[in-house]
Amino acid sequence: MSSADEANGAPEAPSITYTAIADSELITGEVRLRISDNSLSVTGLFEATEISFIEIQALKLVDYTVVIETDSGPFRFSRMGEWCQRFYDEICAYYNTLVSKSLFISTSPILTTNGTYHYSEWGTQIDGAAPIAVYDNCVATLPPDLNARRVPLVFATGLTKGEFELTLSLETGESYTWSRLGYDTDLFADSIEAQIRTLREKSLMAIHEIDPTLNASQASQLSGLIPHGVAAPLSAIAGIAPSLVSALEDKIAQTCAAETYTAFKELSGSQHICVGFRKNDLKFGSQPGPSSMMAGLTQILPGAAGEVFDAASEADEEKVDPYLMWMIVPSPNGQYAAVEFAFPNSATFIYRTNGNFELFARALNRALEAIDFKREVIRLTDAELLKPENARYAMANRRTAALQFVRANFVTRVIHSSLETWKQKLTQAWI
Repeated sequence: MSSADEANGAPEAPSITYTAIADSELITGEVRLRISDNSLSVTGLFEATEISFIEIQALKLVDYTVVIETDSGPFRFSRMGEWCQRFYDEICAYYNTLVSKSLFISTSPILTTNGTYHYSEWGTQIDGAAPIAVYDNCVATLPPDLNARRVPLVFATGLTKGEFELTLSLETGESYTWSRLGYDTDLFADSIEAQIRTLREKSLMAIHEIDPTLNASQASQLSGLIPHGVAAPLSAIAGIAPSLVSALEDKIAQTCAAETYTAFKELSGSQHICVGFRKNDLKFGSQPGPSSMMAGLTQILPGAAGEVFDAASEADEEKVDPYLMWMIVPSPNGQYAAVEFAFPNSATFIYRTNGNFELFARALNRALEAIDFKREVIRLTDAELLKPENARYAMANRRTAALQFVRANFVTRVIHSSLETWKQKLTQAWI
């Protein structure tokens, strides 16, 4: 038998108390359940616990029982009567709202549908069914578990259409197939194609802004090599347009990374350095406000509630140069890589490449895009990642294989002091 009490508050975020019978290692018997933006509180007569959404691995509804699989073990809530389905729908909505924040989905969807998915990523194959949505820069698949994905369109290299299915291939070697979309199949494909074209146009504009001397052929080739927010080898850029290399070097020379870039060229050779840039139209890290994101989430996830992340509260929101620039530099022996951001007070991050610098560079591009270039995330320890203030990044890490790969290969930071001391510590870290 279950009961529900509406509490005062915003209509879109009702506070409801459910009654259920709990079965878990931490709490058993009759309990009261209340969902908040970040957790589920479970209160019995003499004991209580809280299930953080960060530790939830999956939500399931099985034979009128809501099963919540967590890092601490499963929780089963039964005997909820007519409130069972509502509780499941509501906790899924809250959970996927938080997951969407962690995946940096910040705009309203262009199209929403339901279907099945198949992922092939970093040596693993994953299948399931879920709500699916196309956004301005990604396709989001949102099952209520660790298989939620934000697939960035900026890395798209192939789009294969089949009967009632579509496969998107990424430059990183991943592929994502969505099927059983019914009558939405063509609309789904058309929406993705339209957004890929729009992103390519934006890349063309950004490239032309940096180097107005490029001809149409050069700009077209470069937009494929260095789409918005992707670092590419200077040797490859030079093979298409040497003038763009000069323009990028002029930009770097105006940043705090000017001296380190010169040192990197001496140590590794400019032809091996990858340079990335991204046009910053807003303050670094800022995103559209809560209303637009919430409107989108309620379309794909009816009943989604909770205050949506407002990046204006981020400590790293600061006015920066119109271009965010960074470098990926291989060590002379090819076993390590340095990652340098053109930000004041930014350290140099050192990673293992295991002899495959190209693979590491692709993974880093993918990881940075996934976390909206919040650079500290790629070097946080596991313990630091579990701190409450890093909850969004922890959830992103669990759903982004490239980010896991990059973080697993982090070695150390080299602090910028004097140039000579920095070079000495850099070369020591590269041995």
